[in-house]
Amino acid sequence: RLDEMLTDAINGRFTESNYDETELSRLESKFRQYLTGKETAAEKIKAERAAIKELVTDISHQTKTPIANISLYTQLLAEISPAELMPYVEQIRLQSEKLDFLIQSLTKMSRLERDMIKLHIVPQPVSLLIESAVREIKGQADEKRVSIHSEIQEDVLVSYDIRWTREALGNLLDNAVKYSPKGSTVTVCTYTLEMFLCISVEDEGAGIPEEERAQVFERFYRGKQAAQTDGNGVGLYLARAIVRKERGYMKVSDREGGGSCVRMYLPRFLQRY
Repeated sequence: RLDEMLTDAINGRFTESNYDETELSRLESKFRQYLTGKETAAEKIKAERAAIKELVTDISHQTKTPIANISLYTQLLAEISPAELMPYVEQIRLQSEKLDFLIQSLTKMSRLERDMIKLHIVPQPVSLLIESAVREIKGQADEKRVSIHSEIQEDVLVSYDIRWTREALGNLLDNAVKYSPKGSTVTVCTYTLEMFLCISVEDEGAGIPEEERAQVFERFYRGKQAAQTDGNGVGLYLARAIVRKERGYMKVSDREGGGSCVRMYLPRFLQRY
C-alpha cells in the first residue's frame, strides 16, 4: 500500500482509501495533508510569479512614455538654450539615458530570474554572434578611439539564442570599451574545446583584482577601480544569467601584459550519427 501511495502521489492521483483507526489510515491522512499543503504552496508560488510578471510588465510599460518625453524635451532645450546652460542640458540627457538603461536592465533581470523569458536556442555559427555584437559596439569604441580586433579560430556551430547571447556578449564588450584607455585595443578571440566554445574578451584596462573576481558577477557589484566610471553593475550579472540558461558558464581573469579577460563558454552543437 505504501508503494501504491507513492506511485499515485507521483502521478497526481493519490486518494485516501482507509477511513478507520488503523496505523495505515493515519499515515494516509497525514500523507494527504502533506500533498495538499504542497499543492497549496505551488499554487501560491504560481500566483506570486504571475503577479510579479504583471508588475514588471506594468513598470516597463508605464515608464516608457515619461522617459521618452524627458528625452524629447531635452532635445528641445538643447535647441533653444544659451551656451552657458548647455552643460546642464547635457546632464539631463545623460541622466535620462542612465535611468532608461537601468529600468530596462532591472526588467530583464526580473524576467530572467522568474523564468519569464524563453530562449530560442538553436545551432548557429559563432561568427554570426561575434560579428553582430562587435558591429553594435563599434560606434561607442570609435568615439573613445578604442579599436576592436576579433579572431575566430574556427567557425563552429554553437547552441545559443542569437538575441539574448548577443546582449550578453555586448555587455562584455561594453565593459571592455568602457574601462579601456583611449587608443587601446579590445580583442575578441575564440577557442574550440571538446564540449564548449570559448569566447574571450580581453582589454588593456586596469584589470580586476583577484580578491574581487568572485564578486564581479553579483548583481549591482562594482569594484573599487570601476567606481570612477559610469555604470550600474548589472552587465556581467545579466551576461552570466543568460549564458547559464544556455547551459554555459563564464570566467574572469587577468590578461597577460595587463588588463582583464572575461571568457564566455557556450555549448558546442555536436552532431550524433
